[in-house]
Amino acid sequence: MNEIESNTNEPLKTAVVAIIGRPSAGKSTFLNTACQENVSIVSPIPQTTRNPIKGIVNTSYGQLIFIDTPGYHDSEKKLNLRLKSVTENQLDDIDCVLYIIDSTREPGEEEIHTAALLKKLQGKTVVAINKTDAPASKPKPIALFIKENLPEIPENRIFEMSARDDIGINEVLKGLYDISPIGDPIYDEDTYTDQNLTFRVCEIIRGEAINRLEQEIPHAVYVEVADVEHRNEGKKLWIRAFLCVERESQKGIVIGKGASKIKEIRMAAIKKLSEIYIQKIDLDLQVKVDKNWRQRDITINRLIPKN
Repeated sequence: MNEIESNTNEPLKTAVVAIIGRPSAGKSTFLNTACQENVSIVSPIPQTTRNPIKGIVNTSYGQLIFIDTPGYHDSEKKLNLRLKSVTENQLDDIDCVLYIIDSTREPGEEEIHTAALLKKLQGKTVVAINKTDAPASKPKPIALFIKENLPEIPENRIFEMSARDDIGINEVLKGLYDISPIGDPIYDEDTYTDQNLTFRVCEIIRGEAINRLEQEIPHAVYVEVADVEHRNEGKKLWIRAFLCVERESQKGIVIGKGASKIKEIRMAAIKKLSEIYIQKIDLDLQVKVDKNWRQRDITINRLIPKN
């Protein structure tokens, strides 16, 4: 992504921006591309994002603090209901909304429900029609859908982009700056996320796991960091973590034949962590069963706290 430069002496702007969209619309891909860092898990598997993930973009215009939210969708399952509430809660006390909509999918009831979230926020919403690089992209019906369901959003705040290929990202950012309030930056210009070490480790391990597991198992996985130690005078970061699944039958699949799958996940996670932290990474990764955790409030509340 190219730096967007301001040619004026206008004061800096700072805004908290909630990213809203259906599952797999490209919210996490946009966030990572805009931040130029791997802030949020990207996966073809829907419902990857479980917690609001914060990514920070600094340019000569100011600072945009993005909050990536779980994909908004219709479901009565306990975990999915919590994810919907996480998304809805992020619309409180924000300055702007970025509504990302997938141009390769027909808008249906789920998209109507997502757009309905923004009825009262049209004055502070920018729309990004994503995946316009794809052969199946149909941006015109999406633009019509926006006009019909969110008529107060002007055309100059509706953009086409490819978050994956970094096309149109700067235009979306400029559109957000145009409606952002004047204010000093909240974070240092070198900061691109506020995630703490434990949360970052959990997300990286979970991301590497779900992209290597099939069918229902990715949704049945969460990561628990048991211990983190700084060893060798701070030169080594030793981590003990557990990949938790719901059933004994899933445990064997995650471990793999001859422990091949868990080794693959572990090595990929170490590589990703080594790109972020300067210490040598030593990861002890094991698998354990937390029976039917998605149906238990105590576990859901721990993993996805209520606001």
